[in-house]
Amino acid sequence: MTATSTQPQSTTRADAQTEAAGNRAVIAILLVATFVVILNETIMNVALPSLMTDLNVTARTGQWLSTVFLLTLAIVIPTTGFLLQRLTTRQVFITAMILFSSGTLIAAVSPAFWLLLPARVVQASGTAMMLPLLITTILTLVPVERRGVVMGNVTIVISVAPAIGPTVSGIVLHFFPWRFMFILVLPIALAALAFGVRKLKNVGTPGAAKLDVLSVVLTVPAFGGIVYGLSQIGTTGPFGIPPIAFIGVGALALAAFAWRQTRLYRSDNPLLDLRAFRFAPFTISVALLCAAMLALFGMVILLPIYLQQVRGIGALETGLMLLPGGLVMGLLGPQVGKLFDRYGPRGLTLIGSVLLVVSMWRLSTIDLETPIWMLIAIHVLLSIGLAFLFTPGFTTGLNPLPPHLYSHGSAILSTLQQVAGAAGTALLIAVYAGRSATLQATGVSEVDASLSGIQLAFGVGALISISTIVLAAFMHQAKRAEGAEPAQHGAIH
Repeated sequence: MTATSTQPQSTTRADAQTEAAGNRAVIAILLVATFVVILNETIMNVALPSLMTDLNVTARTGQWLSTVFLLTLAIVIPTTGFLLQRLTTRQVFITAMILFSSGTLIAAVSPAFWLLLPARVVQASGTAMMLPLLITTILTLVPVERRGVVMGNVTIVISVAPAIGPTVSGIVLHFFPWRFMFILVLPIALAALAFGVRKLKNVGTPGAAKLDVLSVVLTVPAFGGIVYGLSQIGTTGPFGIPPIAFIGVGALALAAFAWRQTRLYRSDNPLLDLRAFRFAPFTISVALLCAAMLALFGMVILLPIYLQQVRGIGALETGLMLLPGGLVMGLLGPQVGKLFDRYGPRGLTLIGSVLLVVSMWRLSTIDLETPIWMLIAIHVLLSIGLAFLFTPGFTTGLNPLPPHLYSHGSAILSTLQQVAGAAGTALLIAVYAGRSATLQATGVSEVDASLSGIQLAFGVGALISISTIVLAAFMHQAKRAEGAEPAQHGAIH
């Protein structure tokens, strides 16, 4: 009798362990693949001088290789909420990696700018699908009490990949032509695709959601117009149209998009379900993460400009100087996740926001004599602050959402982060360029004018970062939403 009753329990336990191991494999595959695709967000920053020379384009034209990537992300990511409800995990993963790999291959063999630019669009289309897929899968498989640790690993993808993009490109450009930035990534992407095809299993059950074409059309001027307008701040814009006009059109289209989603609530078929904002922890976390992304992307582009144009440091040395901060951020991610599971988000985010403000303020005081070790230390301090913000922000924001909002919440979060990253880049570069040009017009040397512009831009970043302290004070451990099921058998433990 005892043996008979024990055997089913042992079998059940073994099945649960096997399922949990399979779930961990799914998340590991998605983590690696997402890291590879997101790395390409900032890999072009250090490479632009080489690309401009080789492809015979101006700086303004060359910047489109980064801008079009962000534009594509902002436009495509909103549709991933629908894709994740309509298609299986394997279908979304395979589509994303085929798009990314195809874009990478085209970029590697591009003979001119006219082909390299659409290659970046194809790359970004694949990238846009991966992050919401990763987050939605984690929310489905991982119980609430363990999400902090797993989201700590997501921090490596979200923050470290863009942070070490300049490092990777700096090292590659020192030894190889710019094409090798794509040639070296392609085998890794293809290996992730092949491994995923063999090992990745479906998570959840696809529904019968219908695609609202009008919502998709509205995302182009809404998200694309705002990102493009912000990227053109400080210039006259194409055909003499001021950037504020693009931002205004984008804002109107965004309002129309939001109105359209509320109309689609009746059929329970919105492209992005904005009811996620009814959960206060989600709204606060989105605002916190957007401010953090603004600081991250501003730092990623401003520091290389300072090091190369003001201090005369080469691309390789610049990349290596930014490496310690990226590594620290990655190593801290899982540890911050463990602290989050134990203590909650408020203390961690307060520490992170204070470190962010202090380091951004210190960067606003750098000059021609600032020691290299001091610059590395400030960058590391900034990276620590961001690590203390990203993991608690993601987990606290997404935890209270009910399962039917998982895909929508992750898509909203990913979209607004990209817009914030583009806004940070555009705003701080506009401040830097405007100040530098004004001083040069009065006879100040190019180096001194650039330094003053960078100091002012980091000062503006520090002021914006103060908002993270206010938001962190309102962070609290979110409870599981009504309708959210407890962790099922075979969940990751």
